[in-house]
Amino acid sequence: MSRSRGIYTILRKVYKPLCLKSLCTNSSSSSSSLGFRATNKELNQMIRSGYITEARKIFEKLDSRNTVTWNTMISGYAKRREMTHARKLFDEMPERDVVTYNAMINGYVSCGFLEEARKLFDEMLKRDSFTWNTMISGYAKNRKIGEALLLFERMPERNNVSWSAMITGLCHNGEVGRGVELFMRMPVKDSACLCALVSGLIKNEKLEEAAEVLTRFSCVDSGKEDLVFAYNTLVVGYGQRGQVEAARGVFDQIPDRFRNFVSWNSMIKAYLKAGDVVSARLLFDGMRERDTISWNTMIDGYVHVSEMDEALCLFSEMPNRDTHSWNMMVSGFAGVGDLELARDYFERMPEKNIVSWNSIIAAYEKNKDYEEAVDVFIRMNVEGEKPDPHTLTSLLSVSTGLVNLRLGMQMHQIVLKSVVPDVPVYNALITMYSRCGDLTDSRRVFDEMRVKREVITWNAMIGGYAFHGNASEALNLFWSMKRNGIHPSHITFVSVLNACAHAGLVDEARAQFMSMVSEFKIQPQMEHYSSLVDVISRQGRFEEAMGVINSMPFEPDKTVWGAVLDACKVYNNVGLAHTAAEAMSRLEPESSTPYVLLYNMYADMGLWDEASQVRLKMESKRIKKERAASWV
Repeated sequence: MSRSRGIYTILRKVYKPLCLKSLCTNSSSSSSSLGFRATNKELNQMIRSGYITEARKIFEKLDSRNTVTWNTMISGYAKRREMTHARKLFDEMPERDVVTYNAMINGYVSCGFLEEARKLFDEMLKRDSFTWNTMISGYAKNRKIGEALLLFERMPERNNVSWSAMITGLCHNGEVGRGVELFMRMPVKDSACLCALVSGLIKNEKLEEAAEVLTRFSCVDSGKEDLVFAYNTLVVGYGQRGQVEAARGVFDQIPDRFRNFVSWNSMIKAYLKAGDVVSARLLFDGMRERDTISWNTMIDGYVHVSEMDEALCLFSEMPNRDTHSWNMMVSGFAGVGDLELARDYFERMPEKNIVSWNSIIAAYEKNKDYEEAVDVFIRMNVEGEKPDPHTLTSLLSVSTGLVNLRLGMQMHQIVLKSVVPDVPVYNALITMYSRCGDLTDSRRVFDEMRVKREVITWNAMIGGYAFHGNASEALNLFWSMKRNGIHPSHITFVSVLNACAHAGLVDEARAQFMSMVSEFKIQPQMEHYSSLVDVISRQGRFEEAMGVINSMPFEPDKTVWGAVLDACKVYNNVGLAHTAAEAMSRLEPESSTPYVLLYNMYADMGLWDEASQVRLKMESKRIKKERAASWV
């Protein structure tokens, strides 16, 4: 159990009986105003601390209640979105006030029950600005902008919250022009509404307009200090879109005395997103004060470019490290392959969270240390940390790496019992079952997916069929994929071409290769050419295969020539085999593979003089036969 959980448990054990004792004492004297005040205060505190069930029991036992007592219970239920309980008390309440109605309306709006909220709104004899603003915001957030505008125009008296809610709602619904018009109608423009408009423009990709509006009206209210949120939002907007110079221009417009941590951190992130670690560090060093996010942002920047020495220096200087700081060091060292240091920092962490466990498990999985990944997962469960989808995706990948169907099935059971599977979990399940040879269960998972399949999902299933030589199912699924409007990726076509190779479908492979280029505008990569050459060579059509090789826009690699050499061995094509072996030896002078393949081919054909020449050539070049290679 973590330290924070332990403290929370202790507080519950101590605080609950104290509250109950206090409430029981106050309930006996609740008829006085002093008694009501004390009772309502304790009741409210109990609800805020999570004891609403116990608070309700005390509420039911009270001899008398005033309006605040009822409102306290109703608000408690409404804030927790338990509207059935809130409505029951509301209906039983002898006398209601504006606060009662507002609590119910706000609760219904937060749950999306706009019709129920509107019924209560129409019932009210007296409304305040909170009532109107809540309904306007509710309609706007749920894309009922017409109803929101009707209410806004009917408001007897609008405040800045009303204007801000309406501007935000219009921009949220993509009606930026009307949002600007409404802002221009404001009798007195304030910084909150200007910030709302700037944020809305940015969300609708209108960054230049946002900058113009901010420059034009930046003198409203008390100046840039109140507008720093808008400036920060614009810095973030430019930074997220890679426009780092524009972001810096906005940052420089904020007077130094008004810049807050968000201003500095947003600009540092903009530099890091653009890959400019040097400028980010210069800005970081220029900060008079830094918060935890400043340190973590800069460390994260170094981790992303694998500069772990710099990341470690900052981490060592950091005054108040949090769990995220430690997690970055774990994932950073894992990313550069230093599992020993990654594990060291993991073990030294003062407090671990699920991200910590996931980071170290994923590190072992990516570095193919599967046994250690399983051991850490077992320890994680022993220490009481529950797995999440990220954990289980890694463990399913471990099962795939080990080709361990039993372990994979155990992970599948944990998935069913503990998490709501997301797309990566489904993808990992499909891959695990197919790689372990269980195509039936792999397809069952694919067919029973409760979330939208992504291209990676289709690739996993098509690749599974291709890997096991089931060309017809692979191609049928590929055609189904296209019928469903899923745009294939370059990986999809690698699997399709491999499936064609297994089935000897040369014409189909050529057609799919051409379709990839002409229909889907995917430029062929080395693996596509390698697969196509493999398909053609397997059928002994060496002239065609060489035609493909000669048409390649880049030099063929060892996989291309390896496909040719393998086929030459089957068809006893000595001349081309010699050419392919020579090409492979030029690409990898230290490798024995082409020599061993050529030797075995000569030996199978009884050409012992040529076979001896191959061995002598290897010896003269001091090339040692690799352990997995065989002379026979």
